[in-house]
Amino acid sequence: MKKYLSARHIRTLASLLVIASVAVACADATGPDSGDPAYAKRGPAQFEVWWPTAGAVLSGTQPFKARLEDWKLQHYDMQWAVDGGTPTYMADNWDDAPHKEAAVDVDSWNWNGSGPYAIRFTARDRKGKLLADTVIQVYVEAGSTEEPPPPPPDSTDTTGNPLASAPLWVDPYSNAMRQIQEWQDARPADAEQLEKIAYQPQAVWFGDWSGDIRAAVDAKTTAITSAGALPVYVAYNIPVRDCSSYSGGGATSADAYRAWITGFAEGIGSRAAVVVLEPDALAGLDCLDGTRQAERLALLAEAVAILKANAGTAVYLDAGHSAWHSQAEMARRLGSAGIEAADGFSLNVSNFQTTTSSVTYGQGISAAVGGKHFVIDTSRNGLGPTEDNQWCNPDGRALGYGPGTATGHEEVDAFLWIKRPGESDGTCNGGPSAGSWWADYALGLAERTPALIAYGG
Repeated sequence: MKKYLSARHIRTLASLLVIASVAVACADATGPDSGDPAYAKRGPAQFEVWWPTAGAVLSGTQPFKARLEDWKLQHYDMQWAVDGGTPTYMADNWDDAPHKEAAVDVDSWNWNGSGPYAIRFTARDRKGKLLADTVIQVYVEAGSTEEPPPPPPDSTDTTGNPLASAPLWVDPYSNAMRQIQEWQDARPADAEQLEKIAYQPQAVWFGDWSGDIRAAVDAKTTAITSAGALPVYVAYNIPVRDCSSYSGGGATSADAYRAWITGFAEGIGSRAAVVVLEPDALAGLDCLDGTRQAERLALLAEAVAILKANAGTAVYLDAGHSAWHSQAEMARRLGSAGIEAADGFSLNVSNFQTTTSSVTYGQGISAAVGGKHFVIDTSRNGLGPTEDNQWCNPDGRALGYGPGTATGHEEVDAFLWIKRPGESDGTCNGGPSAGSWWADYALGLAERTPALIAYGG
């Protein structure tokens, strides 16, 4: 199933001239030639990727060009790989300036339609120690930049899909990335497994731990959009959050929440962003009395309106998962919480229901709420739920479809990794506190996933 981009869209994306760089601390800062005084004072290795740039649209054979700043070519090797594939070495090249280069034919890249595709560049010293790595997200376009032909009837229709406008963001400083650095020498095989998590785009969560919410959202939005990517956020601060269970907390009052969500919206401003609004808030209404239920529904409707006042913000109101409430009941709750003004709804956030059951469930809800589209969290549903539908750190689970908009279903705008794999659901089944990094659980998810599936039908 191929997605097509208009010529205008291609020109817009190709104009993103963002140099992607990430510095990774190097324990052996002297490199392989410690006798070279110029290298003895060298700091952390710093990547420069000349081509492709973030958001570029590629076709034919492309010259991938990159280098490490202040490093001699003979002191390191560089490889590139796409979407977790086999790394390929890049050759030394002295044209223009010393750099590493590889000629790459992208016309065979079709497993995720037009993309985005995540290109990972890695640099290692001559002893094989990782010096630095970075990820660039790009699109592909077969043939010329002329207007492409219409999509075939079974293609995903991305018209009006707010997630189709730009690559999603890979966090270069995520817990998974940091764990790879920690394990790369002592546990290299395990570090390699965690690459299945670290190099996938994932949502950024904000809540009562975020401090000044306007400043926090503004800083993160600046970082992500500067990388040519689209921010995907989770707003998670509703009063009596998680019914005071493992992820309990939230704003202390209705007025405090109104101020918080207003600051959240101001932090985004006029820039494009996607917000998944309050996971489990609607599905978990039943723990509240009638007065608090009415207050929550009103707060959610207000939050949708506040966020949607920014023309570039897309809002998906959370609707639980397929094993919680009936389609009719969830449609009723969405209607009371402002779904009409939202872009759509989200399903399976932090849960393990299969993608197939989530699609079917969402299609029924969509039909009942005016055809609204939806997104599905596929971060940990590769093997579906346990037989008894455990939701809190269940054993034996796996990663699901990789994030992307090529879903094969018109109503499904994207598969997303909303829950960050490896972050605990709570102090259950041996886990740390909710949201804390749990390296062994992350490793189990990765090990049970032989290869990431870019998208599903």
